[in-house]
Order: sequence, then structure tokens, then C-alpha cells
Amino acid sequence: MEKPLISIRDLKVEFSTRNGPVTALDGISLDLMPGETLGIVGESGCGKSITALATMGLIPNPPGRVVDGQILLDGEDITHADQRRLRNLRGADISMIFQEPMTSLNPVFTAGDQIAEAIMLHQSASKAEAGRLAVELLRTVGIPDPQRRAKSFPHELSGGMRQRVMIAMAISCRPRVLIADEPTTALDVTIQAQIFDLMREIQNKFGVAIMLITHDMGAIAEMADQVAVMYAGRVVENGSADTILDNPRHPYTRGLIGCIPVLGKQAGQHGRMPPLAEIPGIVPPLHVLGRGCAFADRCPMAFDQCRATRPALDGTVHKVACFRAEEWR
Repeated sequence: MEKPLISIRDLKVEFSTRNGPVTALDGISLDLMPGETLGIVGESGCGKSITALATMGLIPNPPGRVVDGQILLDGEDITHADQRRLRNLRGADISMIFQEPMTSLNPVFTAGDQIAEAIMLHQSASKAEAGRLAVELLRTVGIPDPQRRAKSFPHELSGGMRQRVMIAMAISCRPRVLIADEPTTALDVTIQAQIFDLMREIQNKFGVAIMLITHDMGAIAEMADQVAVMYAGRVVENGSADTILDNPRHPYTRGLIGCIPVLGKQAGQHGRMPPLAEIPGIVPPLHVLGRGCAFADRCPMAFDQCRATRPALDGTVHKVACFRAEEWR
């Protein structure tokens, strides 16, 4: 049986705040299989980006720290690896596309120089050879006239081009794992579709496993093989993309899917379109979470037990953390 390339087990991450220690990730467990895409979905503040940063060993310490659990990369525990080992792994084995390319790219270096730096660091290439490979990578990610664009600074590129440069940097050393943290933020829908098409092409060409962080269930439907739905630092539903999209069993997952606009929906009386669905309320502050289900105050199905006891993530193939999950079968 094939083993996970990334295996996260009971991971707990805390941050020091004025209100005392706050648990940002509370015992999450995830598996990313070779060549597959794991989608991690949820609203802002659910812990998606913290999961990505913890996997990369980039949790700022202080104020954050991993207090429990394991992160295994192809069987190697990298949870508390030293900085030298992490530097060797980043880029070469595991790479990340950050959320905002304008702030992630260095404004005083050209696109080509920033790609070439990673190549020289991990592949011991000469500056000339790294520069040539950088141009080839820009061509691979679909940037027109790559020789000229390699000499461009980030502010001279469009948002879509900057994101393509970030992808070129991320794949420059042929990593086995690619983490994409909201890779289409602030891009229009046409460019978003192009970026997702590009990521699929890269996955098919290089066999890279992708961890896709998003709040967009549409992106999950398009890209993911497996899905983990996160809420308030916990995984509340986990399974194959087809299973979760066709048969969501946690009320939060159902709410996220219900918020997707449906093309061609019929107008009601007087020609008015039905209002878009919404999940009432907001993700609660992590320092005020009680003993029960964090979603209880927003859940139309909640009862007394939900507010008193935290439901465990239960199941084999399709895992759900909800006392009423059986009612959605």
C-alpha cells in the first residue's frame, strides 16, 4: 500500500498572546499522497495557512511554537528539525507558493535573479546556467517573451505574471511537495482558471503532490483529490473530494457548499433572484473556545451535547466531527 508523502499526526500549534497561550491548531491529522492534491478549505482564521507554515517549518518562534504532534516527510520527522536541515528541504523537497506575490517577491531583484537564486542554492549551478534555467522555467509557466521578462522587476509585471513567477520559483528544484496558499488571491476569474490549469499541467508533468489552501469550494471541486475541511484550528470533515462534495455530512461543510452561486438558477416571483446562502456569524476567537463544538453557535442543528462536548473526528474513509453526522447519510 502506498505511503503518504506528507503525514501530519495530532499536530498542535500555540501562539503566545496578551490573553495567554492560544491554540491555533488543535490536534490535526492529514495525509498527502504522492501525485495527489489535498485541498484544505475553510474561512479565514480556521488554521489553513498555519498548517502550511508549520509543514514548511516557518512558524515564527516567538510567538508561535509546535507543542505536540509530528510532521513526517516521506517517513522523516521534520517537526523539530534544525534550520540547516529545513533549508536543505525547502525548495528541493517541499516548496510553497505564497498568498500574495507582490509582497513575497523581492522588489529590488529581477524575476530571473530570484528564480536563479534558488537554483544556485540547491543545484550548485553557475550563475550563467541558473539564469538560463530561470528563463526556461518562465517559459514553462507560460510567460510570453521569457528572456525579456526575466529582466523585469516585480512591479513591472501583472498580478497573473507575478503569480507565475512564484510558481516558477517553487518548481525550480523539482520539489516532491508543492504547497499553494490561496494561489489565486486578488486575481480575476480568467487568470484564476489559467493558474489552476498551470498547476495541473505541472502536477502531470513532474508528478508533484500539491497541498492546496483555499476558502473556495469551487477550487476544491476543480483541483482536489482529497479534502480536509477546517474550522477553528480543527479538521471537522475529511475524505475524498467526490465524497465530500456529493455527500457533505458536517453542517459547516454543507454551509460552505451552499454558499456557491448556482449558474442558471431560476428567478422566483416578480423576477427576483433568490438570495445567496450564507453561514450566519463568524469564526469565534480562538481564545474563547469552550469545551464543545466550535461551530455550535452558528449551527442550525446544534443541541445541548454539542455545546458541552467536543465531537471527535470519526470514521474510516469519510471522517466527520459531528454528533449528528449519521442524519446526513
